[in-house]
Amino acid sequence: METLSYKTTVKAPIQKVWDMLWSPETYTEWTQFFSPGCQLKTDWEINGKTYFLDGTGNGMVSTIKSINPPFEVVFSHLGTFNNGIEDTQSREVKQWSGAEEQYFLRAMDENTTEIQAIVHAEQKYEDHMSNGFTKGFEVLRKLAEQ
Repeated sequence: METLSYKTTVKAPIQKVWDMLWSPETYTEWTQFFSPGCQLKTDWEINGKTYFLDGTGNGMVSTIKSINPPFEVVFSHLGTFNNGIEDTQSREVKQWSGAEEQYFLRAMDENTTEIQAIVHAEQKYEDHMSNGFTKGFEVLRKLAEQ
């Protein structure tokens, strides 16, 4: 498992950047480079249920390990979600279960925010993650700076 880190600076207040990251409308826009039609469905509760889904409704089942809006959220990926079925027990899933996706926001001043994403991913997904976060954070920056 590789630890990958992506960072950008946005000329917008921290709360606005947080809202742009997680609102259903803008989440789909900045995550399009991972998979078209991405959705985040979550109860925003520690140890609750979170689903990272593609346009077909399949993806990953995860949980929130820690959250402190608008400064941080840490997701732990537990397994896959395909055709309405969660798989958290198969041998394939257990190889990466527990991988984290961490987001940290820091107010550099009242109108500038630094955002960092740290993700654990298998090496074969490094290019996919780099493309998704690099292009996605650029879209997020443009949305938040409007």
